[in-house]
Amino acid sequence: MAISFDRHRRLRTSAGMRDLVRENHVRLEDLIYPLFVVEGTNVKEEIPSMPGVYHFSLDRLREELDEIASLGIKSLMMFGVPEHKDACGSEAYNDNAITQQAIRQIKEAYPDMVVIADTCLCQYTDHGHCGVLHEGEIDNDESLKLLVATAVSQAKAGADIIAPSNMMDGFVAAIREGLDEAGFVHVPIMSYSVKYASSFYGPFRDAAHSTPKSGDRKTYQMDPANAREGLREAASDVAEGADFLMVKPGLAFMDMVLRLRESFDLPLVVYNVSAEYSMVKAASANGWINEQQIVMETLLGFKRAGADLIITYHAKDVAKWLRGE
Repeated sequence: MAISFDRHRRLRTSAGMRDLVRENHVRLEDLIYPLFVVEGTNVKEEIPSMPGVYHFSLDRLREELDEIASLGIKSLMMFGVPEHKDACGSEAYNDNAITQQAIRQIKEAYPDMVVIADTCLCQYTDHGHCGVLHEGEIDNDESLKLLVATAVSQAKAGADIIAPSNMMDGFVAAIREGLDEAGFVHVPIMSYSVKYASSFYGPFRDAAHSTPKSGDRKTYQMDPANAREGLREAASDVAEGADFLMVKPGLAFMDMVLRLRESFDLPLVVYNVSAEYSMVKAASANGWINEQQIVMETLLGFKRAGADLIITYHAKDVAKWLRGE
């Protein structure tokens, strides 16, 4: 008597067959590469906890831009690291500060490159928090005023997208109003909608020099245990005028990528954050894993969960792998 069962393996019989029925793909256009620019001259300095990722001064920025463009990467996430820091993060909204200078330089060299400006105060404040401190507490509404000024300054410099990462309540509404009033109605907002108070940010804080000098960010970034709260955060951002939604970090929170994909139809971004990158690099350096296979599998996981775009420090390597190098 013949046993009846499904033969799913028919669609896995060869590489060609597997390619034919593959459901998700990582494309070059999906990748956003983070870039760190610092003050000074002749600076190209590898970030110790992030092998292959560098600080660049403005006079060395062009060589990095040329490489990025040669690889076909079309989008950058811009982080500036100033020398001067103060309590209100004034360099964040200084039209001639390091971030604004870098944005102008990128757009002059590569006008078609999409420049996404991270809009926060943490790397600009002397206390390392993402807003204004009053008696040790974050003043949400006073912080919004400075974040609006920062977004407008970044848009004036030529940023194509404003990406507020501060997690203040009402930040999308405030920035949208500020951009519109300043004549930047065409500039979209990529909101860090679901951003957790995560341990996966450690190497980034080395890169951005943004570790808080006291306390932590748990009163404004989300508790990693919470999922329904993330949907409320995203819903508020949609109502306030966000054009993109983001989940950060990515790897431990793919369920949130799926939840947002099922709930909203805006373009969805996932941030493959610094510790996710550095752990892969460390394991690969020790010969414990195949770096290319692990990275591509991770990025496919993001796409399968519903992400449209991926911010990743692996972008340059992935670009090379996609073209067979």
